[in-house]
Amino acid sequence: MNEPHLHWREWVPEFVLLALLWGSSFLFMREGAHAFGPFPTAWVRITLAALILTPVLIWRREVAVLQRHWRPTFSSGLLNAGIPFACYAYALMHINTGLTSILNATTPLFGALIAWAWLGHKLNRSRAWGLALGFTGVVLLASGVPGGISFKEGGSGMAVVACLGATFCYGIAGSFTQRYLQGVPSLVTTTGSLWGASLGLAIPAWLMWPSESPNLHAWAALGIAGLLCTALAYVLYFRLMRCTGPARAMTVTYLIPVFANLFGMIFLDEVVTHWMMGCAVVIVLGTALASGLVGEKPKQA
Repeated sequence: MNEPHLHWREWVPEFVLLALLWGSSFLFMREGAHAFGPFPTAWVRITLAALILTPVLIWRREVAVLQRHWRPTFSSGLLNAGIPFACYAYALMHINTGLTSILNATTPLFGALIAWAWLGHKLNRSRAWGLALGFTGVVLLASGVPGGISFKEGGSGMAVVACLGATFCYGIAGSFTQRYLQGVPSLVTTTGSLWGASLGLAIPAWLMWPSESPNLHAWAALGIAGLLCTALAYVLYFRLMRCTGPARAMTVTYLIPVFANLFGMIFLDEVVTHWMMGCAVVIVLGTALASGLVGEKPKQA
């Protein structure tokens, strides 16, 4: 199975907007996570987005389509939203938004690897080198974390693992979407997957709900994350997934660190080190090769 090929004008504008929305999501998730905790943060963000999109789904008379495809859409929810959002919320409580967003850039590495193993997408020499280069960048980035990687309480080790676990889930979800949800309208896929994720996280969120009521600032942050960074962003993402294929759509993570680090510097006074920038270049180059955006094109089957 080969990826569809489109002119850049047909997908790049939505691609850039999606990167901006998801780049800002790390800022809002960080604000929410410190008040709510990982699972409640993910559940609130996802449930708000699902509630926002459901009336639109009804207005567009696509409920019947969701009923026909509810099993795969609900099943994909934990992989493309539930587990990753909870992982990132946990990570943002221990490491900064810039580092988290750079680790998020490994998504196309897992996406290309899983699409090759599961969907039969061609993995030529340049893509194989890209995978190796990208994961080397991750190792270098992790080795340069301030204070080193520690798996002791309060250390950054589990936060890094959580980020990589999230990107692995995204990789599986990308191929799952192309395999089982090809041709399903993006609004149906988005709304169904969000409700699936909401139901899947309901019990953990309830068990871990904070004893003290979160402040209005935290609620507002998750409200913005739910409306713009989830509801709107996931509609754009599934449109790209359907039009360009999972490996290409996941390359949106190339631009996410640019916006995430910019917002982190402006609003959180975070510092972007030369080491982080260098490792980000290595990771982005590796993912560009691994996803086929640059380098030799795969031969037709």
